[in-house]
Amino acid sequence: MPRVSGRSVYVATVEGFTGKSAVALGLLDALSRRVERVAVFRPVVRTDSTSSGGIDRDYVLDLLVSHEAVQLTYDDCTGVTYDELHADPDAAMDRIVDRYHQVAEQCDAVVVVGSDYTDVGAPAEFAFNARVAANLGSPVLLVLNGNHRSPDQLRTAADLAAAELAAHHGSLFAVIANRVTDAPALCAEALSRAGTPAYAIPEQPMLNAPSVGALMAACGGTLTSGDEALLAREVPGLVVAAMTLPHVLDHLFEGALVVTPGDRPEIVLGVLTAHVSTSFPQVSGIVLSGGLPLPPQIQSLLAGLAVTLPIISTDLDTHATSTALTNRRGRLDKDSPRKIATALALFTEHVDSDALLDRLEVAKTHAVTPLMFEHQLIDAAVADRRHIVLPEGEEERILRAADTLLRRNVVDLTLLGDPQVIQARAATLGVDVSSARLLSTRDEELHERFAQVYAERRAHKGIDVDAARDIVVDVSYFGTLMVELGLADGMVSGAVHTTAHTIRPALELIRTRPDVSVVSSVFFMCLRNQVLVYGDCAVNPDPTAPQLADIAIASAHTAAAFGVEPRVAMLSYSTGSSGSGSDVQKVIEATALVKERAPQLLVEGPIQYDAAIDAAVARTKLPDSVVAGRATVFVFPDLNTGNNTYKAVQRSAGALAVGPILQGLRKPVNDLSRGATVRDIVNTVAITAIQAQQQGSA
Repeated sequence: MPRVSGRSVYVATVEGFTGKSAVALGLLDALSRRVERVAVFRPVVRTDSTSSGGIDRDYVLDLLVSHEAVQLTYDDCTGVTYDELHADPDAAMDRIVDRYHQVAEQCDAVVVVGSDYTDVGAPAEFAFNARVAANLGSPVLLVLNGNHRSPDQLRTAADLAAAELAAHHGSLFAVIANRVTDAPALCAEALSRAGTPAYAIPEQPMLNAPSVGALMAACGGTLTSGDEALLAREVPGLVVAAMTLPHVLDHLFEGALVVTPGDRPEIVLGVLTAHVSTSFPQVSGIVLSGGLPLPPQIQSLLAGLAVTLPIISTDLDTHATSTALTNRRGRLDKDSPRKIATALALFTEHVDSDALLDRLEVAKTHAVTPLMFEHQLIDAAVADRRHIVLPEGEEERILRAADTLLRRNVVDLTLLGDPQVIQARAATLGVDVSSARLLSTRDEELHERFAQVYAERRAHKGIDVDAARDIVVDVSYFGTLMVELGLADGMVSGAVHTTAHTIRPALELIRTRPDVSVVSSVFFMCLRNQVLVYGDCAVNPDPTAPQLADIAIASAHTAAAFGVEPRVAMLSYSTGSSGSGSDVQKVIEATALVKERAPQLLVEGPIQYDAAIDAAVARTKLPDSVVAGRATVFVFPDLNTGNNTYKAVQRSAGALAVGPILQGLRKPVNDLSRGATVRDIVNTVAITAIQAQQQGSA
């Protein structure tokens, strides 16, 4: 397939409502996996007036510049406004070209997003986009609206657009039919032409669903109760509750917004009860019509229950309210995290981004940024999906991470805890874990099976079945037994439990690999443009020389498994033969053992940190070393040194620390810091899934 000249791609359409912003977001995300510096450019920005007389930012550009890979500001990435374009088209084109080149000079690749068909007629607007693309030297990625269109209709639209593009000296890069409702594979086949790849992304109603907050604005409502953060939740449809409660419950569906008069408190209480029940779907909110407040007794009851579900009041009557809400269309913007995750998952699943980007003359960078490393983790986990158990299923961060993992199709999940508590907590947080398995540690079948297994394994310690029944209800033991018996591929815990609580069951049941004497850990330290591996910073307080050698070899294997070429530095306060003492001697012995046990491994020790990482220092202290100044795996002599160093680098250098990642176990179990963020949890689960892939293929 021929390559296309240029470091940018122009995303354009021939009509409105194509979901172009979702495609642009997917393309931007794909580029961020390949190059270090990605930018966005919007030749013409929308400038909608707000109700207060101000000017809204262009929500498409706002969405794209919020992506972590984009370092430029919103203002950096703008061309002209529609008013400027109309006032002087030639001057506007000159400014667009000039502004684009200012952006392009600062990055490796640019996603250019065409206009939105909100200002001029469609034929003239596409011709304008074609001229802009030609002036920028950007090949065009054509996005078509596939909603209720046949393959023949889409092919005709693509042919007309290609002819128009050629007439203005533009080049067609690829075609994507988005929001396809009929036969996606046939649509992609119909659009494919020589040298131009084509893809079809199926319709996902959630991406067009308005948020609760948008609907509140549409009916002039105010939030009277509930969590303001949940106004961002999407609403796929309405339930007008003008009937008795049993019939209302029959009509509830996932994400529904319930509209009911304010003088129907029994409906409000019934819907709230259904919302937290495992037997009914979760709703997104309640709108009270007619300007009628709930009775004081009901308001007091809701306050005591700490209800988080948004309850909105509007002065419109029920009919006017439902009309206003029905006419509101949703959009993908930066404040829609669930939509963003869904859009990225759709793009990843239905577009071969590697093949697409191979056609661009964008050289893959040798640098590995933190974002690129995280992308690599997610991509590898998605490619061979595994089943991970999360024992702390009732914890808020775990639930939020589970929502992200499930939307991105990263792993299959089991969440341990009381299913009713998990469901209620998820409803309170506004997250969706319905596709996860919710499992109690007192599950009748598994509890007894696990007790029998644990009693057999620990009989030499005097554990009988009665004692085992009490032990295996602990979430760490239950989750570990799931992994050991093949009911899950790996486990991640530690958000609310200690490291010892997470690791002890694994040491008792899973145990270490035959070639490993000690379980240890590493952190992936993601600096600005490279990834380093630090071990052991979390488990072993003062390893012996043989244990230190084990840690070094295991850390090198872990580094290689995640794409980091291992060059191992055995750290000490002395470099080479410049120092002495028992601590230095331990590192000398450990280094000798590594060289003996893994002669193919590049290793240097003892060596100080500055000589290991800084080429200038290395030339002075160890000029003939192949590791000094180029080390990627840093093995610390004790936990005190390692733990403090990783935290110092994390804070002072702004590094992303991913871990701790346990190594040496027969099956993957990983520990979280109790201060772990949702992002940390997502990364650790992805790493655990990759470890499971590798151990499964070993």
